[in-house]
Amino acid sequence: MTIEVISLFVILFALLAGGLWIGLTLALTATLLLAMFRSIPLDKLLPQYAWNILTTQELLALPLFILMGELLFRTRLSRSLFQGLAPWAGLLPGRLLHVNVIGCTIFAAISGSSAATTQVIGRMSLNELLRRGYSRDIAIGSLAGAGTLGFLIPPSNIMIIYGVLGDVSILKLFTAGVLPGLLLAGAFMGWVMLHTTLRPSMVPKAEAQLSQVPWAERFAALKDLAPALFLIACVLGSMYGGLATPSEAAAVGVLGAAMVAYFQGAMSQQVVRDVMIGSVITCSMIALIVLGASMLGNAAAFLGIPQMVASFVKGLGLSPFMLISALIAFYLILGCFLDGFSMIVMTLPIVLPIVKGAGFDEVWFGVFLVLAVEMAQITPPVGFNLFVIQGLTEDGLGYIARVTAPYLSIMVAFVLLLTLFPGIVTILPRLLYG
Repeated sequence: MTIEVISLFVILFALLAGGLWIGLTLALTATLLLAMFRSIPLDKLLPQYAWNILTTQELLALPLFILMGELLFRTRLSRSLFQGLAPWAGLLPGRLLHVNVIGCTIFAAISGSSAATTQVIGRMSLNELLRRGYSRDIAIGSLAGAGTLGFLIPPSNIMIIYGVLGDVSILKLFTAGVLPGLLLAGAFMGWVMLHTTLRPSMVPKAEAQLSQVPWAERFAALKDLAPALFLIACVLGSMYGGLATPSEAAAVGVLGAAMVAYFQGAMSQQVVRDVMIGSVITCSMIALIVLGASMLGNAAAFLGIPQMVASFVKGLGLSPFMLISALIAFYLILGCFLDGFSMIVMTLPIVLPIVKGAGFDEVWFGVFLVLAVEMAQITPPVGFNLFVIQGLTEDGLGYIARVTAPYLSIMVAFVLLLTLFPGIVTILPRLLYG
């Protein structure tokens, strides 16, 4: 390794150890590297660069989806989803536990956020499942696992960040996430059915009557899914129908969320104030991190650091499958110390050139990174979904992580499956966009 590479890691981890904010750490690392190894007018270059990256048109979708999520968090959408899904979930082994998975899948197609998906669905479903006598282990574990789908099924905030930093089509990324997201949701449901079949005590015997609900009642319950389906049509329908770009679809989604909140009686003056404050705080934090990550990525490229690291990895002689296996282990370890968002922005400038050099498709790697972030969401001690569920249940993080472990194992196996069969990710973008 050269002095530039060593300096990068020393400065980066020294600043992180000092407790500096992630965004400032990345930006300051980039500034110090350029000051140490290049003689350029940083006082003029950096402000201009900051303006250019923060006014990128593709980034506009991010604050709009955040605003949409803040609105939906304050509606009664979770109750509507539970009432609409419960009669149908009663047909499957595991009964109402599937409301966790299917509800998270539907809400993921609206919010773009894993934490928001977990909190909105869990706020209603966990209390109801535990009240009915379902096993606490599987009720919490299935929610934590399925909540991660908020990042994989479009629209996804993480995919927007990856698309902007990696210069990859956001629409292609959104499209690539659909099939893997649905298959992963199916895998979670399969595990719930298998687990509850092997251990019938996890489901109360009285819940067997759910399979006897009249079909007329099941179809009548579909009206409760109308708000969620309306929002999915607003966002995904406008994009895939060719009516809107991702940024425009996000604006349509905000309008749709405001309409749902209004008709559900959730648009008070206090709610509007809370939504605005919450959106500004979240957007400001993400903007700082994106700016810092972009500055570090460009500084590293300017110094040739990605090429140096790529040459080092290439010299190890790893096969593509072994490379991905090593990256899975790397991100699992990193996820124990950093949140998923920080993982992407810190590693992308170094890792992306390596995987491109190994022949992997950029869109495929975007889905891989999203799955890596999802795994980080449920790995202790800083898995964000674990904290969300802890806030809902007041259980210990160790217990929540233990009951979530089967879903983490499923995700690791699923990533390896996508490595062996990359067409699962690339087939839809290739069919739709060539």
